[in-house]
Amino acid sequence: MARGRIATAADAEICIKLFELRREAEMRKAREFVIFQFQPKSAEDVLKLMQSMGTHENAWLRQVFSYWEYAASLVIHDLVHPDLFITWNGEMVVVYAKFAPFLKDMRQAMDNPEFWMGVQKVVTGSLDMRKRLAKTQKMLARFAAMAQAAGR
Repeated sequence: MARGRIATAADAEICIKLFELRREAEMRKAREFVIFQFQPKSAEDVLKLMQSMGTHENAWLRQVFSYWEYAASLVIHDLVHPDLFITWNGEMVVVYAKFAPFLKDMRQAMDNPEFWMGVQKVVTGSLDMRKRLAKTQKMLARFAAMAQAAGR
């Protein structure tokens, strides 16, 4: 990831296109489910959903996982400026923070050590990003505690 270069209009166009893709109707449903509705407590919860082929929830989870992995590949291969990308796509950090505690076990169970490695590389690729991730993880923990206190 070339952090030394200056963002260009082409980088902005890619970010705009990625934003437009996130607004597509089915992707909105997928994001709503993965970010807000699905609250896994373990890797087993995630793996069970990943194996529930033919369900909307399975399709939505796969859609969100693959969307962010594809988007991360644009950063990794220096096709979009990393700082501009992260400014436009902070949701990747939220989604990664939500599933990061389960990734090691998921990768082992799937026998796929590369699963979501691109997202991990982008989200943990710099000190600033690791700080942002830590803040996001604390925020998610607060939200989970509030939901539990409210009986949800």
